[in-house]
Amino acid sequence: MSDGDVVWVDASSGASGDMLLAALHDLGVPADVMAGAARAVAPVEVTFDREVRHGFAVGRAFVRGVEEDVLHRTWADVRALLDAADLDEPVRALAHAAFARLAEAEGAVHGTSADAVHFHEVGAHDAIGDVVGVCAGFAWLAARVVVGPIALGGGTARSAHGEIPVPGPAVVRLLEASGAPAHGGPVDVELCTPTGAALLTTLADAYGPMPAMTVDGSGAGAGSRVLPGRVGALRLVRGGAAASGAPSGAERSAAVVLETNVDDLDPRLWPHVLTALLDAGASDAWLSPILMKKGRPAHTLHVLCADEAVVRHRLERVVFTQTSAIGLRATAVTKTALERREETVDVGGRAVRVKLALVDGAVVNAQPEHDDVAAAATALGLPLKVVLARASAAATAHLG
Repeated sequence: MSDGDVVWVDASSGASGDMLLAALHDLGVPADVMAGAARAVAPVEVTFDREVRHGFAVGRAFVRGVEEDVLHRTWADVRALLDAADLDEPVRALAHAAFARLAEAEGAVHGTSADAVHFHEVGAHDAIGDVVGVCAGFAWLAARVVVGPIALGGGTARSAHGEIPVPGPAVVRLLEASGAPAHGGPVDVELCTPTGAALLTTLADAYGPMPAMTVDGSGAGAGSRVLPGRVGALRLVRGGAAASGAPSGAERSAAVVLETNVDDLDPRLWPHVLTALLDAGASDAWLSPILMKKGRPAHTLHVLCADEAVVRHRLERVVFTQTSAIGLRATAVTKTALERREETVDVGGRAVRVKLALVDGAVVNAQPEHDDVAAAATALGLPLKVVLARASAAATAHLG
């Protein structure tokens, strides 16, 4: 697949290892890719089939251990199996990340370290085969992965620790750590397993609705549970990122502007807040002076960021901990960013970086970096405005 390819995961019916395996095969990932990777780690047999659920054809995947297995394994045991297996490195890395994420969540839930966690159902050969097979399938696709809101179900479920509420504690912890969007229901059964949550939060490059794309394939995978009146299948939709219509070399992407009005913060704190937001991943952050009710002077804080749940969560935390704001509003926007390049110009023997912006391959803007200009002015003993003028004049040589 090309760099612009994307796979959207429709998890509105939940997620589990076998659902993801079945959907990958239904999408077109060769069975040997996933079965071979699973067999490299554990003695399992992986087969695929299709069946009709409430009038719709869906894929099914079956992973069966072919020899007697232990009741449980620690994360260290699973890690040793992965390390010893003959796997492509991208597959091994994804499987490591998924199990490590799950171990950390289980450790937090049970009040122990990740290495001391005992995987019960997830540590069996068939469950390990599920995870490794899914990782092999997504590595084969080599596409950006966007995960939609995850349906969790409700009610209670049986586990090695007895009856637990749905969503289970480990699933909730995985969602908390990743910022993945999720919701309870629509039925009172477990729809998203800990394995499914660990895989989705590891594989996701972003979260949200189906992005703009030219669709070239889809696949549906169902699990063993048949729900009355519901297909109950996870879907994968594959395609190429839709043409943006932006100038050649420019990148158009979905973004969000977070805003809040603040009238009771010491203004000396704002420079620190803006710096903290940029350090936390904001594309830009700025203030606008406003007049609020009762004639109170105030500021609107604007934060531009990528439309990704993890980034938004991190920036929201900065706003709520570093300012006196008690609420935020979000507006979806489209961001177009020009291709950028950096060059260096000489000002009195001092190197000053210049940021260049290009449209259709031609430089249309050339701006000296202020910090370099200030450092050069200090070193040369010249006024800042003089060095800025000289750097700007040297930068214009790149325009054209």
